[in-house]
Amino acid sequence: MEETLVTKLRILADAAKYDASCASSGATPRKAAPGGIGSTTPSGICHSYTPDGRCVSLLKILLTNYCLFDCSYCINRRSSNVRRARFGVDEVVQLTLDFYKRNYIEGLFLSSGVIRSPDYTMEQMMLVAKTLRQAHGFAGYIHLKAIPEASPWLIEQAGLWADRLSVNIELASDASLKRLAPEKDAPAIKATMGQMHERIAEAREERRIFAPAGQSTQMIVGADETTDEAVLTTSASLYSGYGLRRVYYSAFSPIPEASRALPVKPAPLRRENRLYQADWLLRYYGFTVEEISAGGKDGMLDLDIDPKLAWALKNRDRFPVDVNTAERELLLRVPGLGSRAVDKIVAARRHTRLRLDDIARLSAGLRRARPFLITPDHHPLRLTDRLDLRERLTRPSQQLSLFP
Repeated sequence: MEETLVTKLRILADAAKYDASCASSGATPRKAAPGGIGSTTPSGICHSYTPDGRCVSLLKILLTNYCLFDCSYCINRRSSNVRRARFGVDEVVQLTLDFYKRNYIEGLFLSSGVIRSPDYTMEQMMLVAKTLRQAHGFAGYIHLKAIPEASPWLIEQAGLWADRLSVNIELASDASLKRLAPEKDAPAIKATMGQMHERIAEAREERRIFAPAGQSTQMIVGADETTDEAVLTTSASLYSGYGLRRVYYSAFSPIPEASRALPVKPAPLRRENRLYQADWLLRYYGFTVEEISAGGKDGMLDLDIDPKLAWALKNRDRFPVDVNTAERELLLRVPGLGSRAVDKIVAARRHTRLRLDDIARLSAGLRRARPFLITPDHHPLRLTDRLDLRERLTRPSQQLSLFP
């Protein structure tokens, strides 16, 4: 590989690591036609992890880190003193094909700073996907980051070639976006989301392909004073209003020569983790934002325990529940029981009365679930009334050894 290309790759792959939305879940399984290359599987892109624990794909790059905007929280902002680089369309296409043939990747995640204009940038990104699909028969996964304010026609063209489209909401509140990224337009971002939502829904009704893995977004947390409750409220509105497949949360990290409007310390990664757990409860466990927030304090989630356990400890009058008679919705609220385990329990109890050993075989979280469950051979009595129940269910964290 040419040294110039290696240098560009080093700069633009590093610049892309701050974008958390890299999963390919939801992609339609697809194999290349004769003469083509690549495939897409539900397991998605190969992932690697950065030292701070973020999940990134192996070929996750920016088209360029030049940018017209000067967002305070972004390392690639116009006024940032970082090395700049830019790929051409053909360079990204060739890198993707070369890396795929070497079995380094299963797809491409392409984002970009905004150069010249939103239309020009979106067109360049669309051409990468179109060239891969049309000229090379590439059937691997492609995720394109849409550029707000780009022409609706370009967004629609991008959706013809990409598996997933996404546009970053950036911050949970419009007021914070106006303060930290005054050149960005919150209504324009949501308008782009709305357009993609309509096109995706139309394509499904007409049984044609348009961004079959749906759309997602990313939100930075910890760059402003927005509470977790406000973050989750925004997420809930995005899921219901725009049919998003995922909202990704990215804990704010200080950047060089940062604005005084930004915090000096990074947001704790545990906050990011708790938001993902809460997001899961919103989508799959029937919790509302208000119920999740009630498990914490002052609108912030409890960082020491997961949101489901926090809610259960504050609603002890709802427990224990009989595993053989309780409704599925109530079993989903038992700490330690995931949705798959609950489905197995509901299916199994049609044929037999489940005992504690049966639950142990169906769920790995029995230790946490015991105080909240009743079985024919287990009655926790007044265990849920114990003042030290929280301490009994949470073990102090410890650093594990890397070597046996």
